[in-house]
Amino acid sequence: MGKSVADFHPTRREMLTVLAPAKLNLTLEVLSKRRDGFHEIRSVIQTINLSDSLRFQPSRKLTFKSNLPGWLPEKSLVARATSLLQQVTNCAKGATIEVNKSIPLLSGLGGDSSDAAATLLGLNRLWELALPPGELVELARQLGSDVAFFLDGGTALLEGRGEIVTPLPPLPYHWVILIIPPVARLLGKTKQLYDSLSATDYTDGQITQRLVETLKARRKFTASLLFNVFEKVASAQFPGLEACREQMLKAGASYVHLAGSGPALFSLLTDRTQAEELHTRLKQSKLESYLAETLANIEKIG
Repeated sequence: MGKSVADFHPTRREMLTVLAPAKLNLTLEVLSKRRDGFHEIRSVIQTINLSDSLRFQPSRKLTFKSNLPGWLPEKSLVARATSLLQQVTNCAKGATIEVNKSIPLLSGLGGDSSDAAATLLGLNRLWELALPPGELVELARQLGSDVAFFLDGGTALLEGRGEIVTPLPPLPYHWVILIIPPVARLLGKTKQLYDSLSATDYTDGQITQRLVETLKARRKFTASLLFNVFEKVASAQFPGLEACREQMLKAGASYVHLAGSGPALFSLLTDRTQAEELHTRLKQSKLESYLAETLANIEKIG
């Protein structure tokens, strides 16, 4: 199993490392459009061990670095999380923040939100701010709908616009096969997908409730419990998405689902050998494929 988002690794050089895992929406229902312009959702969300890694070191000024040329601090929640912490605490300390990206950008896997949560956790420790978990949750909610979830990770129910997080019993252990289709990934895609939905696409939350009850009762998890409302509109947003889905099915995946707002696609397997063989076939087909595992362990910051 991988490590949780809250696993810190200090070194003799006063460096902190925080892992920022990706997520899957096992269900994603839209119930209605809210007066504030957001949408009311119900979603069961799950962390996986495909993770970014953020390193924090003391410094006299703020410096952001990344291993990925396309990553820009001014377009990332990492910089916003840093600024928010400074404003709220009046902290004048600096830091060097190195963001090592493994989660593909704008893929529907929650990388930027997870990085933001890792930034709150890392700087709270590095700057010795001693903010309690409740205050970190409130700051996370200001940054984005699902940032609060990533403070703990694991398996959880998200409600409201995604900022209301209720921990759930862990999803039974699965291997995860991910594909990143070779399609354009644009800023604002999530809003475009929401705007593409009509009232007929809205549901009453019972699909998510079935999965919640299954997890709580420790009943057998099946693929029939998975649901993502964006499946209905994603093909128009991402031309070529369905061709990649067909490739996954032909390679041996028994089912394929959209990850969040896409364009990533995923399938869950319980057998390691089958998962590795499917991953190999997809790589041989020249697809951008990742083999990961569900991440159930949750550690909170004291």
